[in-house]
Amino acid sequence: MPDAEPPTMPMPAYLPRPGTEAHLPSVGEMTRPIHRAAPHLPALDGIRGVAIFGVLVFHTGNLPGGFLGVDLFFALSGYLITGLLLREVQATGRVSLMSFWGRRIRRLFPALAVLLAVVTVVVRLVADPTMVRSTLSDGPWVQANLVNWHLLAESATYWDRFGPSRVFEHLWSIAVEEQFYVVWPVVVLIIAAFTRRVAPRIATVAMVASVASLVLMVLLVDPADPTRVYTGTDTRAFSLLLGAAVAVVPLRAGRWGRFALPLLVIGMATLWAFADGTTSGWLYTGGLFAHSLAAALLIGLVALQPRALVSKAFAARPLRWLGRISYSLYLWHWPVYVLLSPERIGLDGWLRTVVVIAVSIALAALSKYFVEDPIRFRARWAKGRPGVMTFAAATVALILVWVLVPEPPAPGIDLSGLG
Repeated sequence: MPDAEPPTMPMPAYLPRPGTEAHLPSVGEMTRPIHRAAPHLPALDGIRGVAIFGVLVFHTGNLPGGFLGVDLFFALSGYLITGLLLREVQATGRVSLMSFWGRRIRRLFPALAVLLAVVTVVVRLVADPTMVRSTLSDGPWVQANLVNWHLLAESATYWDRFGPSRVFEHLWSIAVEEQFYVVWPVVVLIIAAFTRRVAPRIATVAMVASVASLVLMVLLVDPADPTRVYTGTDTRAFSLLLGAAVAVVPLRAGRWGRFALPLLVIGMATLWAFADGTTSGWLYTGGLFAHSLAAALLIGLVALQPRALVSKAFAARPLRWLGRISYSLYLWHWPVYVLLSPERIGLDGWLRTVVVIAVSIALAALSKYFVEDPIRFRARWAKGRPGVMTFAAATVALILVWVLVPEPPAPGIDLSGLG
């Protein structure tokens, strides 16, 4: 699943700095304007690293429940985004939607645009006509951040690993997050406009909406193919919203917190080892909700207890680095897996898995250091009016890719045997 947040994303204003004692803030503390930045928490980068590792190993067929890494990503995104929005409200009394969406575009669009263009050209050059057609069909919907609904409309089952491969099918989760980024800041802005008790109201809305999302999942699930409820924005919103709720509901980091952290890790690891997206029907009647809640609580407690043993484990340097490249790694890993098929490279099993992961990491690192970071941190043309013009030009360029890359001719029908 995608990493949608920068490594230094501020945390909610009432969270303690590392090394200080956690306490339960009053409503006044939660609503008082605070202008100082929150500290960076390295363990959250490590949590990203664990999430992307789970997804990678799942997609290579070696960890049945690794797809739950997506829920961990969702919970972390909801947590970080809500913390950022709450701090902005506390500091200014409002949310600047244009600034927020501009930051999201600078963070997410450049790497995605490069992926879409490069993979489409490569697929056209080396893949079979069926994959070329699906790539040209799915690409515009990825660009519009609606590919999850497009795939559902085409009845493309997420769990059928033996059907025709689609190089962009994993980007359904990017679409879910992007749709959340469009709606949730508006919700927070409306709440801030009508009440001074912003944090409690955000928590209430997030928790009520989470339960509503769960109810939809239970009502709409098809046991034979749960793709609709797994990739639908309405039925997956609870993963993001539970993270949002934990961001604004104060947690105590007392004795129970020290015991809760390892228990949460053990429980989630057990699910990752044994859950299955097609045979574990309980996932869609509350299991995914429980896992997302556990993920959100894990994130919140790690933020409160940066010196806890579990937090230090998540802050290990290899995990942190993997977390920092997790967005691009998520983008690239599935096209690499599909294109480096056993037939094409002559490898299978764990050896192919190692090759796929190594190539994916290399491409992700190139994307981060030569595309993501320069545009986010150093490119002046990516901000303000020049940024708007650049985004418009890149959008048009991608549209031209979908228009100008030739689609293979439709297969002919042999009528010689008739008549």
